[in-house]
Amino acid sequence: MTTMNTHRAAGRAVTPLTSSRRAARAVGGSAVLGTILAGTAFAGGTSAMANDTELAGSDEAAVTATSAPVENVAQDSSSSSSQTLRQGDSGEAVEALQSALNEQGADLPVTGYFGSMTHDAVIDFQGESGLAVDGVVGSATQGALGGSADSGAAGTAAGATAVPASSTSSSGSAIVAAAQSAIGTPYSWGSSSLSGMDCSGLVAYAYGAAGIDVPRTSSELAAQGRSISQSEAQPGDLVTWPGHVAIYAGDGQIIDASGSQQQVVEREIWGNPTGFVTFR
Repeated sequence: MTTMNTHRAAGRAVTPLTSSRRAARAVGGSAVLGTILAGTAFAGGTSAMANDTELAGSDEAAVTATSAPVENVAQDSSSSSSQTLRQGDSGEAVEALQSALNEQGADLPVTGYFGSMTHDAVIDFQGESGLAVDGVVGSATQGALGGSADSGAAGTAAGATAVPASSTSSSGSAIVAAAQSAIGTPYSWGSSSLSGMDCSGLVAYAYGAAGIDVPRTSSELAAQGRSISQSEAQPGDLVTWPGHVAIYAGDGQIIDASGSQQQVVEREIWGNPTGFVTFR
């Protein structure tokens, strides 16, 4: 699936199942960025687009590594010898990078995923700092970030920063509104626009509209989001199945690009989801 409730369809109110959210996210600011990078390794390579599959025998897509799009494919940030950060990386070091960039004037949700918006923020920072502009966070960029916002990081208790509940609610509304605007869009495997999209393409489209970086494939979305219970799910969070992902719209409803119906639809949660995850 791809390029997130007051914006829901008229006549149906949206009632989040619970108001509790995570209180904080580990971000360490720029003072912690160098420490994390020094002890963290990042993997390279690409991963194939995951199957957008709903139920066995119904919504299935044949996927091969040679035919799958590889743009914005996430890399696990725990198994390589490189100490640089680049688009596609994820993990605590990316959270620290996003926090450090925010201290320099960026406005990034701290998701721990290095997507296109984080890449653009790095490029802006490099240009303003007189560094080589390549979007890659190497030693020079790390040094510039680490030496400029130590006081801000020192004021953050336990290396964490609170995520305001109003911000979470606002982003959820934006995600759901963008997803609802795509209802009726034809199903198109590997695509993420209003001319056609698959399940993770819908997520990328809706989250991009809310200014949030997320991985591109359903398997990466399930693996890299923070796992929550169904009772914790709020509009804009994700519901996952093996090879499929949907946007939770509230009141037991989801919005997803359905392979069986060959379009983006809003419907009740079907089957047996394997989990609920959040990137907020």
